[in-house]
Amino acid sequence: MAEYWRDPSELIELFRTHQRPRGLPAAFGGLIALVDGMIHQQDIRRPLGMPRDIPHERLRTALRLALLAPPIRAFMRARGLTLVATDLDWSRGSGPELRGPGEALLMALAGRGHAIEELSGPGQALLAERL
Repeated sequence: MAEYWRDPSELIELFRTHQRPRGLPAAFGGLIALVDGMIHQQDIRRPLGMPRDIPHERLRTALRLALLAPPIRAFMRARGLTLVATDLDWSRGSGPELRGPGEALLMALAGRGHAIEELSGPGQALLAERL
């Protein structure tokens, strides 16, 4: 097994070297980190039964960016669907409707199949096939 421990001085040097993001993450001004962190935090919280009320402004931003971020592939999963968050003022798309809490929509669009059970509407079966 490889060792992943680093000396604190090495970590400090890495932080100094990479203070400013470059490439694609820099183009979105930290929003990629917001979406990625939010999804992975929920990946941990959900199985542990530790719900979190995500502020609506952050969740709306994460939903919007998830549909644009190629690594998440949400745009492929959402294609041809009308997405409607039932707990905040947010909807996108056209086609069969998929409804549910914004956090469950985000998780399902990010490829987390367990969240599909929290969604409803005629678009649910189509999204389930894509997952």
